[in-house]
Amino acid sequence: MTSSISNSRTFVWGIWIIASIFYAYQYILRVLPNIMLSDIMEQFNISATTFGQFSGVYYISYSLMHLPIGIALDRYGPKKVMTLCILCTVIGLTPLLFAEHWVYPILGRFLMGLGSSAAILGVFKIIRMTFDEKRFPRMLSLSVMIGLLGAIYGGGPIGYMREHFGYHAVIQFLVAGGLVLAAFTYWIVPDIKSVSEKTVLADIWEVLGNKRVVYSCLFAGLMVGPLEGFADVWGTVFLKEVYGFEGALATSMPSMIFVGMCFGAPLLSWIADKSGSYLATIIGAGFTMALCFSSLLIWELSSWMISVNFIIVGICCAYQILAIYKASTYVREQVAGLTTAVANMIIMIFGYAFHSTIGGIVNLMGGPQSADALISGIVVVPLTLALGACGFMMLGYGQQKRDAQPLKTRAT
Repeated sequence: MTSSISNSRTFVWGIWIIASIFYAYQYILRVLPNIMLSDIMEQFNISATTFGQFSGVYYISYSLMHLPIGIALDRYGPKKVMTLCILCTVIGLTPLLFAEHWVYPILGRFLMGLGSSAAILGVFKIIRMTFDEKRFPRMLSLSVMIGLLGAIYGGGPIGYMREHFGYHAVIQFLVAGGLVLAAFTYWIVPDIKSVSEKTVLADIWEVLGNKRVVYSCLFAGLMVGPLEGFADVWGTVFLKEVYGFEGALATSMPSMIFVGMCFGAPLLSWIADKSGSYLATIIGAGFTMALCFSSLLIWELSSWMISVNFIIVGICCAYQILAIYKASTYVREQVAGLTTAVANMIIMIFGYAFHSTIGGIVNLMGGPQSADALISGIVVVPLTLALGACGFMMLGYGQQKRDAQPLKTRAT
């Protein structure tokens, strides 16, 4: 920790809270397409495929900017980087208010993803610099809980505001909130800088050259469908067309996934610690989610059964915390922070793949007004969940073989 950080625990917790609020704010922006799908499609006269690309482009910039922003956080500190990134998200919202041509909302969504990438990376940075390493999973879980409250309030309450005041009023409210958050970030968060003993490229190559890190991230990416394919965008329209739910019910029910993840963040961390196996916890979460989504597609569930289903899925979605932390244990401590950035980048870029794939299938099969088309699109989610869980099983099997080898023959 640099000398610019006060020894006051109150000050340290204040820094962490600001970073966590930014994480919550970007989550609200992430789920906006789910709530405003019909408004945006009507305003700009676009197809489901184009809308899926609009939603997914967020994840392209979000993922691609992880390395540059992670490096900038180390070199320039979170005060400047996080403030500028919050302002990027604010600017990215404005085309929905003023633009007439579709290209400007696309660019704005790209800026939102760019700025939002500093939220979780800022949380990683601040936790590692202000708390003990052993507290990292616990503090990250608490930050995720705060962030997911943003996702929850990006569902029902934001949907309520949209219905009563119009979606432009919601955008204006979020722009004003972002400006206030940027001001508080610049005022409260100090510069926290660190210098690596190696070059940036050497550190990046060390992380990307680690097969266990890369495989963990790819398998975890295959399992993000419930959040980034369903809850973020397609959940509301799926419940309206397939199950016949209306209004606030269809809008708020996908938020149950985020409610579940609020509980799942500390719960899965506790289970992994007590069981002594992070991989087994991740595998169990993956297969549980696959079963839940399969039941949603195969049977006609009641509203309360769907709510319970979504809460269970949400609890299991917290596997991401375990996967990112587990990936960071495969490298030396000096590049653990960079590894978390790389891990989150690889995992989150799967968001674009899910949005585009689901949108393309839905459009090919008849559009978002067709129940059969939506079922065909969402079936991608349980299939990839099972595939990702199987991948972690192979990773765990490889780890067992590695541990069983004599010490001298193990790979360094």
